[in-house]
Order: sequence, then structure tokens, then C-alpha cells
Amino acid sequence: MSEARFAHAINRSLDDAMARDPRVLLLGEDIANAGGTFAVTRGLLDKYGADRVIDMPIAENAIAGMAVGLALGGYRPVIEIMFMDFMTLTMDAVVNQAAKLHFMFGGQGAVPMVVRTQHGGGLNAGPQHSQCLEVWFAHVPGLKVVVPATLDDAYALLQSAIDDPNPVIFVENKALYPMKGDLSDAPAPVPLGKARIARAGSDVTIVSYGAMVHKALAAAETLAGEGIDAEVIDLRTVQPWDEAAVLESLSRTHRLVVAHEAVEAFGVGAEIAARMAQVGFDELDGPIVRVGGAFMPVPFGRTLEVEYMPGAAQIVDAARATYD
Repeated sequence: MSEARFAHAINRSLDDAMARDPRVLLLGEDIANAGGTFAVTRGLLDKYGADRVIDMPIAENAIAGMAVGLALGGYRPVIEIMFMDFMTLTMDAVVNQAAKLHFMFGGQGAVPMVVRTQHGGGLNAGPQHSQCLEVWFAHVPGLKVVVPATLDDAYALLQSAIDDPNPVIFVENKALYPMKGDLSDAPAPVPLGKARIARAGSDVTIVSYGAMVHKALAAAETLAGEGIDAEVIDLRTVQPWDEAAVLESLSRTHRLVVAHEAVEAFGVGAEIAARMAQVGFDELDGPIVRVGGAFMPVPFGRTLEVEYMPGAAQIVDAARATYD
């Protein structure tokens, strides 16, 4: 183990993938000399050259379209869309092309591409640079959506995403980039679609992903002081999500909270709540409660953004509400 930052874990994962597979290429805006907006790709140009770490023009649709072509041609492109808000400009290439071609070619073609993109608030970046849009892509058959919460998972899940024959949307919460933690010298492989128990508990299940996992863990500590033993499930992968792990936890705790930073309405929490109400109804001893962002654009102002973003206090209130 060694101490590192979340951003370093992603950098190391890219480095290791490029070292073992010459088909792995990086494309994005300012990812070469500058190392990307958040310096995640810093140093990779010097190691692998401009033919594998490729600066692209400010044209997200062109970046995504080129990646689809490269993937069909046998490469494994990893593109960076510097803010998830700008995924709106990639929608045709990602949603209509990458997600559909394996199906349209009768299973004879693969599109092994990864889209790295950053979401989330906390940096006062405003309504066009802070949105959490992962549920859009989770709704599209043919796409996988990954949102890591820890350094080891950031490394290992990115390895799995690059190795996957299907297009993967790999979402990094930019507020996590400076987070320090232990990074294993050889992180254990993590398959896509497998959740982890971040904290074991017996009284209420809190399901989350990405940066919200850390707020869920903080909420669990507060609840422990009230005699409520919360179990925290880190989904890791939003699509496909680990239904079996959530149901197994619910069968022990009999109460469920789903928390995410994205807008609550029509979100990941809505899907999980609906599914658990269907297959886990007999296990429930209280209402399923969701926690999410308000239905409004993310505000610029620091104090307004703090009020907008859901946190540990809201998760604590939600857990209490499962006893109503």
C-alpha cells in the first residue's frame, strides 16, 4: 500500500493499461501537454508519445465519433470529456452509434471504448459544469456506467472498463480528485456490476455510489450514536447495478435508503426503489426513502451550492424516516 490521491489512482490505471496493451489510446482536450483540466493524464505524453496521447480540438462530438471508429478498427480508445455536462455534445456518437453497433452487427462487431468524464458539485463551477447525468446513460441499452468511490476501485474499475468489449461511461466525481487514501500496489480486480459493502450493519441499508458513499459513511456514524446500525452499499457500477447485493442487504436490515448527488427526480434511486418495492416488498418494515439533489440547476454561489447538494444530514433524516 502507498498513500496517493484519487486522481493518481486513475493516472496509474491508465499508465498500466497503456503499458500492457498498445491498442489503448487516449484522446481529449488538453490531455497531452497540460495533462487534462484536472491533471489526471499528466506525464503520459512523455511516456507514450503524441500518437497515443492525442490532444483533440474543442469538439466533443468529433472526439466521441473518432473513438467509435477507432474501437471498430481494433483499438481501445479512452476519451476524456472534461465535464459531464459536455456529454450532451457526444450523444449521437455514444448513444446512437457506440451503444447500438454490437446489436446492429448481429454480435459480430465490438466497440471497446471508454468515456472518462467528470461530474458533481462542490467546486462552485455552476449549472453547466456540475451536473450528474449518469442516469441518462444508464437508460441506454448497450452502455455500461461506472462511478467509483475509492482509490483502489478507481484503479481496478478503470482496468475492467478498458478491458470490456462494450462502451463504458466511466464517471469521476471531481470533488474526489484530491482525496488522499491508500492505494494497493496491486489492487484486486473488480468486475463491472459488483457492489461492495462499505460498512456492515443490521438496521438500515444505505445504497449509494461515487462521492456520496463517503457522505453515507459519515451518516452511518451519526446514526450509530443514535443506536441505528446502518449498512452502506457502494454500487460501484450504476449499469448494470448489483440488484442481488442490495436485496440481500435489505433482507437483513428491512429498511432502505438510496442516496445520490444527482437530481432526485427520475434518478438512479427511483429505479432501485421501484425494483426493491417489487422484488423485496416482503422484506420491508418501512418506506423506501430517496435522497438526491433538488430539481433545479446547480447554483454558482458557494452558500447556495452547499444548500443545494445533499449531504450526510439528509441521509440521516432519510434513515430516521424509514422508521415512520
